Amino acid sequence: MKAAVLATPRDISNQPLEIRQVPQPELKPGHVLLRVRACGVCRTDLHIVEGELSLRCENVVPGHQIVGEIVDSGTTNLLRGARVGVSWMGGVDGTCWYCRQGLENLCDSPTFTGYDVHGGYAEYARARADFTFPLPTALGDLQAAPLLCAGIIGFRSLRVAEVKHGERVGLFGFGASAHLAISVLQAWNCEVYVSTRGASHQKLAASLGAKWVGSEIERPPVKLDRAVTFAPSGDVVVAALASLRKGGVVAINAIHLDRIPEFDYDRLLWGERQMRSVTNMTRSDARDFLQTASEIDLRPKTTVFALDQANDALAAVKNDSIDGAAVIVP
Repeated sequence: MKAAVLATPRDISNQPLEIRQVPQPELKPGHVLLRVRACGVCRTDLHIVEGELSLRCENVVPGHQIVGEIVDSGTTNLLRGARVGVSWMGGVDGTCWYCRQGLENLCDSPTFTGYDVHGGYAEYARARADFTFPLPTALGDLQAAPLLCAGIIGFRSLRVAEVKHGERVGLFGFGASAHLAISVLQAWNCEVYVSTRGASHQKLAASLGAKWVGSEIERPPVKLDRAVTFAPSGDVVVAALASLRKGGVVAINAIHLDRIPEFDYDRLLWGERQMRSVTNMTRSDARDFLQTASEIDLRPKTTVFALDQANDALAAVKNDSIDGAAVIVP
């Protein structure tokens, strides 16, 4: 099969992904073999490809927002021809303290798709059957792919921030994840305030119904009940914290953060304001979000790239040169 392979991490401008012919994955018990119909491009893929996250699998095939059709199954629970999604969490041990407490997103020995095992920048992929998700028929392949990480993790971020219906919520950064979260917030009758860089992202936020739009560290004109940061920048986290009312929560949606600058505790954190990190996702998050997405008819804005253009797709994500999500279609 054809696949985009990462042999040596390096800056995306140096074309780190090599398009190769590689062996098709072999079916294993408890797994399914998928023909990849689409694979969303995530900023985490960029962290892997550029070496900000240490390589853990030799010649890894990235990609963890996979829409696939089952062509062979090692379980009786999933049959050939079914269309399923695969996300970042490719498996957990099920035995550690966190898994036993229902906190599988914090598992001590997780498996990550496109990082520990090969992902979806390929014509075929293998996945654990119990970490695949049936996809609503109303969602096409291009619409479903960005939901499988950007959408799910954005949904979890709203949960971590403890967003309640009707609240004022700030989104700091407005890329693939935030432009999905705003639709959920609107369904919950929340007022949404967006701080983001780039005229195109600001225009998109306004077109999707944000009550106010400003630059990436600009504070909204009102105090926020909750905020979620999507940019991997400590400056943005502090800007979000400065926008909260007393008792408010900032959820930091970033697998990598450049730094947290010094800030005034008395002015910014005191008053029982809170900062919380968002770590991975659970299968419950995925199922609940996909159900919500189906109910509210969530349709992400996407830009399609061929598999041969995988490096271009990652560059587009890094440079914020597209609105919404990048999706690779083999």
